[in-house]
Amino acid sequence: MSLEPPHQTARTRLSVSAALVGAGIFLSKIAGLVRITLFSSVYGLSDAADAFQQALRVPNFLQNLLGEGVLSASLIPEYSALMVTDRARADRMARAVLGVIAFITAIVVVIGITATPYFVPIIAGGYTGEKLELTMALVRIMFPGIGLLVLAAWCLAILNSHHRFFLSYAAPICWNLAIIAVLWVYRHDELSRLAVRLAWATVAGAALQLAIQAPAVWRLMSSHWTDAASDIAGPVRRVLISTLPVIFTRGVVQISGYIDSAIATWLGPGAVAGLSSAQQLSLLPVSLFGMAVSSASLPTMSTAVAANLPDALRTRLAIGQETIAALVVPSVVAFLALGDVMIAMLLEHGQFTHHNTLYVWAILAGASVGLLATTIGRLYVSTFYALGDTKTPTRIATFRVLLVGGLGYALALPVPRLLGLPLEDGCAGLTISAGISGWIEFLLLRRFLHARIGHVGSTARVIGRAWIAATIAAAIATGLRWVVPPHLLIVRGVVILGTFGGAYLIGAQWLGILDATMLLRRVIRRKG
Repeated sequence: MSLEPPHQTARTRLSVSAALVGAGIFLSKIAGLVRITLFSSVYGLSDAADAFQQALRVPNFLQNLLGEGVLSASLIPEYSALMVTDRARADRMARAVLGVIAFITAIVVVIGITATPYFVPIIAGGYTGEKLELTMALVRIMFPGIGLLVLAAWCLAILNSHHRFFLSYAAPICWNLAIIAVLWVYRHDELSRLAVRLAWATVAGAALQLAIQAPAVWRLMSSHWTDAASDIAGPVRRVLISTLPVIFTRGVVQISGYIDSAIATWLGPGAVAGLSSAQQLSLLPVSLFGMAVSSASLPTMSTAVAANLPDALRTRLAIGQETIAALVVPSVVAFLALGDVMIAMLLEHGQFTHHNTLYVWAILAGASVGLLATTIGRLYVSTFYALGDTKTPTRIATFRVLLVGGLGYALALPVPRLLGLPLEDGCAGLTISAGISGWIEFLLLRRFLHARIGHVGSTARVIGRAWIAATIAAAIATGLRWVVPPHLLIVRGVVILGTFGGAYLIGAQWLGILDATMLLRRVIRRKG
């Protein structure tokens, strides 16, 4: 019997589940950082880098549109609720949804390959000649991988519903490793030819990402695999109906990213690659902390809603947003104060120069503006999905896209010209506009959620204490800039960022906003 208070027990259980999600994401992101580092050292901020990064947005867009986020939001609540009463029926329903999604994805892949010459010039309006031709060739190669990634996303939804978090979020390591292997073996190739090889590597990586999850899903569902498909029309219909607004929500969010990258194609060579590098770094805390907490919370919140336990729902939500705040605030401070150290350690090798580091740092600083709002916003959206409300996030996301488009254009093109700034500085304006829009979306989500379930509680105390601990940690770490020689990029990054992280954990533990020792004991006990 646990001797911990109920609120503390719920907090610890969420922390353990989130830690398992975070561990899987962390390992996949480490592989992603290795990929980014190697890619930057080979390509720098070249035209070929722009072409590959812009082409990669297409499968990422469609995979997010049809895959992980959509299936998590629509399938997990229905599947988790059915498992409580009828496990066989839940499995039959999930298999039926898989068939529908696979069919739709196959059609999208065929249409996408055929229509590539028509839509790529729209999303890469600033590209011409060989750069545009290379982008179209890469997009066409990458399209088959989308279907494989969507199937992998279905596996993720099943595993998460069974609280098997680690494997599903560690699976993208395979995708990164496929690209890393090709980059390393063919790193001396001509850049355009290497980009084609990398495009094929993304398809191979998607196949590996599916293959590593499929056996675990088979073991979970094999006992009901041959049952007759009866009495599942209602649940399947509910999943598919809820999928449509989720697809629209994910679509408009992804469109905001496309708006940014489309504008960046007009900001000179290297702008798209620089924006992509900064966005990938800024999304690390969103993925590690926001996705970890949201993914760990969604099955439990769905069960609480199904059991009509509003207090349990509010408790889980309050704990989740406090956990996110305690982890994301130091990320914001690190990006602002130590972003150049981080970027230099990861990217400043080969063709990636110190000037490129400062350029990406400015973009990353702009992205940090809305980092906390965007991360907690993910948890709010998951709460709406647990409640069966997919329309409210859709309406708010639509408004955000319109805001991002208008602000992004203004801060990226007219404003820099008025201020006499170089054209490429408009990339920082793009990320700042996204941050401002993220805060407005957060406030709207919070308002409508409180109207639906009641007041959840403020995170102001946790945020304030986190800022104090992170600011002190940044001051300590900044002092080491004059101790570690600047040419030792990796050593400098490890020492300075490691000092910052250690100092923050000590301060956060002392201020009572994180209990790292209890979390570590629980994770070790769980895995043991």
